[in-house]
Amino acid sequence: MGIKIFMFSLIILTSLLLILIYIPTQFSHSPITIFKPKKTFIISNTTNTYPIKFAYLISASKGDVPKLKRLLFSLYHPANYYLIHLDLNAPQNEHQEISRFVSGNNVFGEINNVWVVGKPNLVTYRGPTMLANTLHAMSMLLKIAKWDWFINLSATDYPLVTQDDLIHAFSDLPRNLNFVQHTSHMGWKLNKRGKPIIIDPGLYTLNKSEIWWVIKQRSLPTAFKLYTGSAWTILSRSFAEYCIIGWENLPRTLLLYYANFVSSPEGYFQTVICNSDEYKNTTVNHDLHYITWDIPPKQHPRSLGPKDYRRMVLSNRPFARKFKNNNPVLNKIDRDLLRRRNGQYFSAGGWCSNDDERGCLNLQGEKYGVLRPGTGAKRLKTLLKKLVSAPHFGKRQCR
Repeated sequence: MGIKIFMFSLIILTSLLLILIYIPTQFSHSPITIFKPKKTFIISNTTNTYPIKFAYLISASKGDVPKLKRLLFSLYHPANYYLIHLDLNAPQNEHQEISRFVSGNNVFGEINNVWVVGKPNLVTYRGPTMLANTLHAMSMLLKIAKWDWFINLSATDYPLVTQDDLIHAFSDLPRNLNFVQHTSHMGWKLNKRGKPIIIDPGLYTLNKSEIWWVIKQRSLPTAFKLYTGSAWTILSRSFAEYCIIGWENLPRTLLLYYANFVSSPEGYFQTVICNSDEYKNTTVNHDLHYITWDIPPKQHPRSLGPKDYRRMVLSNRPFARKFKNNNPVLNKIDRDLLRRRNGQYFSAGGWCSNDDERGCLNLQGEKYGVLRPGTGAKRLKTLLKKLVSAPHFGKRQCR
């Protein structure tokens, strides 16, 4: 009996130590490929600047390169920063293809704001490696760029507004707000997520495999309160810094706890922010995604299609998921919402040199800093105003 307890404790301790050292060891070995511009983009002759900037993490897996390319074209804007992570498990030719795609695009090269993680991580579905990968990307983006909000997306996401719309709609908001959908009403998750103990093989092997379950379960925590919610968040730079280099020990304590937690990306940020006296009043209880779920217990979002288009638009949300590759509804979103008609064109924006009915192809230095928001900005502002208005804002925070 004593030997069993000792071995069980050793397994948990080993996993905790691995998650603790995971980010710094990954970061120390050429963690990012920065493509140098082919020519200098001169903005010195304009005094225009953008009111806010977003930093995107776009995560992709094996077979996602076509979706990833399309998503990047639809999301791109010279004000923002984009970090692409393609799972280590993807074939070498896919890693090479996405690197050539980024380095070969003239606009990406001129602005130099699109990067690919040069030493990718092995990410396990429902494992803490998903969370570690997000924190890894967040730390890199904090180091190399100045931005206001961090947004994590997958290759199966797609925008419902242009980036001009998004920047314009967010420009009036306090910079400390964090869009984190959350609840403390765990329901079935108390027994299915809070008590089980799992080990993520992606922490210590190079072979992709499922998480494995420890037979013994643990009791629910009493040192902090558990929260759950959406894995898709929009986090302020201040809160991102708190999670990476937190001046309190809460982010690290919870990171160790969630190292053995099922689907930790759906609870870590929620639990950190709602147990922090400094940040719990900065939460907006929404993930700004349009998602429709499968039958209960709603663990897997269903794929969206043309029949969902009207509801997506009426939701006023800036993002939707998930989409299969080349679903016909994406063409309609491109044409009607993003004003983008050709696969090699960007979404419409004030920065474009030839923004016409075809979409945006090139940038023009004199237009840097110019925004041309459309109807998407109005829709999104309607939603944001409702979310942060006094009757709704405080009542939905960390309940």
